[in-house]
Amino acid sequence: MKHYRFIDYATQGYIALVAVIILVLHNATVPNWAWLVVAHGVTLFLVHGLIQLASDRPQNRVLDLLRSFYPVLLYTGFYRETGILSQMLHEGHLDGVFIKLDQILFGGQPSLELIRMFPSVWISEVFYFAYFSYYLMIVGAGVALFLRDRTQFAHYVSVVSFVFYGCYLTYIFLPVIGPRIIYSGIAPFTPPPEALPVEAWVFPEAVQAGLMYQLMGFIYHYFETEGAAFPSSHVAIALVTTYFSFRYLPRIRWLHLVMAILLCISTVYCRYHYAVDVLAGVATAALLLPLGNWCYRRFGEPQTGRS
Repeated sequence: MKHYRFIDYATQGYIALVAVIILVLHNATVPNWAWLVVAHGVTLFLVHGLIQLASDRPQNRVLDLLRSFYPVLLYTGFYRETGILSQMLHEGHLDGVFIKLDQILFGGQPSLELIRMFPSVWISEVFYFAYFSYYLMIVGAGVALFLRDRTQFAHYVSVVSFVFYGCYLTYIFLPVIGPRIIYSGIAPFTPPPEALPVEAWVFPEAVQAGLMYQLMGFIYHYFETEGAAFPSSHVAIALVTTYFSFRYLPRIRWLHLVMAILLCISTVYCRYHYAVDVLAGVATAALLLPLGNWCYRRFGEPQTGRS
């Protein structure tokens, strides 16, 4: 379509595909499915209108800003929607499979054992901050590239969004809650015999005293959704943003890489993910990053220019 870029095809394609999935697969677990389909149709219309309007008025700064950032504004809605749709194909969640995979691959449950091995508040605060740095990576790299070079930013937001959409689609079909919710009793789930006893869930008191522990507890309580653990989007996106630091922001690349590595460990240490979720996050980045780069080149880039 005229004025369309890769990010527009990817975003519109995701919205339309999920609408079709809802239309075809909806059941009693999605009582408001018709409204969701309507919402997707309205979003398609609004996004298309924004693209055309911004193209017709290139000097309008507000439209230009919305044109550049609109996919980011949709992330949270798309993410929360996966929790609504995750029971269309499965009754319950698939955590038992992933607990057994951890047991087979690692001989235990790293998501329970790691924090008990290193219960120091100083260690835990480092890992909780590393987990929180996920948000800083996305926003920090994005803003830096937006201010530095709009073409580089367009590349960044296109590929990051593409990887996000791949994760979101997986969550709809493979609902995995993750150890933090399961072992806390928030969701009804009986761990298989291979898993450690539920009593092992309790966090060390020293860890609970940490500021970052409490901050992440607040974020997780109000913004997390069930069934979005496999693959770890934290790992996948952290690695993708690190790639863009190495490509466009060399001054921070090594710091970014260190934080990304710590984040990968933190997902298990802080009991947000099973270890296999981390491996899947790495695999997701390894697959979708080059594919996203190829699609970005194939479907054209926006005009070169600095803001």
